[in-house]
Amino acid sequence: MGIPGLEESHLLLSIIFFIIYVLALMGNSTLLLVISISESLHQPMYLFLMMLSVGDILLSSSTVPKALSIFWLGSHAISFNGCLIQIFFIHFICMTESAVLLAMAYDRYIAICHPMTYVTKLTPSFIRLVMVISLARSVVIMIPVILLLRRLPYQGSNVIEHTYCEHMAMARLATASIMANIIYGMVIIICTSVIDLFLIGLSYVSIIRAVMALSTSTARHKTFSTCVSHICVIILLYVPAFFSFIIHRIPHTVIPPYVHILIANLYVLVPPMMNPIIYGVRTKEIRQRIFLLFRMK
Repeated sequence: MGIPGLEESHLLLSIIFFIIYVLALMGNSTLLLVISISESLHQPMYLFLMMLSVGDILLSSSTVPKALSIFWLGSHAISFNGCLIQIFFIHFICMTESAVLLAMAYDRYIAICHPMTYVTKLTPSFIRLVMVISLARSVVIMIPVILLLRRLPYQGSNVIEHTYCEHMAMARLATASIMANIIYGMVIIICTSVIDLFLIGLSYVSIIRAVMALSTSTARHKTFSTCVSHICVIILLYVPAFFSFIIHRIPHTVIPPYVHILIANLYVLVPPMMNPIIYGVRTKEIRQRIFLLFRMK
């Protein structure tokens, strides 16, 4: 249905969505191009950043085109299997990105706390292993979600008040108990976001200790500044997700439904747009390569 309650603003919102989507595609495509053609950037941190950029492109592309078709063409219909596929990819990509952010935290931890072992620990084979494990974890976790949704009977409303198919939004259309879906949804959050954030937090506790042990404030500032981009990306990914999770469980009589829908859209729109900007501005090597690339053109 798009964003019920804001029908009069659909055109304005569609323009905003479109601009953010185009910026996300351009920014992440530029990052992928710059890193792929620059041999000096073929390092673990930048390879993880490439994975994040691919995830950002897929995440925004799995949601925004359908939202724009609703706003511009009035195309509200989606098939049952199409809805399941969209749910799978949205959550699959989010969980994979969470794992990539954890890998990036490990990269910063080794680089700052154990720099002498960096080359031996973050090898190409280790990076491939991280990618395989991240993808496998997301697939294994998401298969039960799809099976739980498919088993439910849908004999009532077929209207999802949202701009895209969402796990709980679709489950609530069922005419049977969805307790299993609710419980498994909580399990997913614990097994992915909570554990990943906990491990990221542990890595930064060690990083802060190592940074504070440096002799000069200049060295401390320079060392910790390498983590600022990563911290900003973590905030951009998890803060909207946290608010979406909380608001989703507050009755609509307290908070209008469109608030939840807007925050859920921020979750899939803003991080893909901002991540390449953050790394492009904060990372000197990437910034220089981008300037060189456009100067050559």
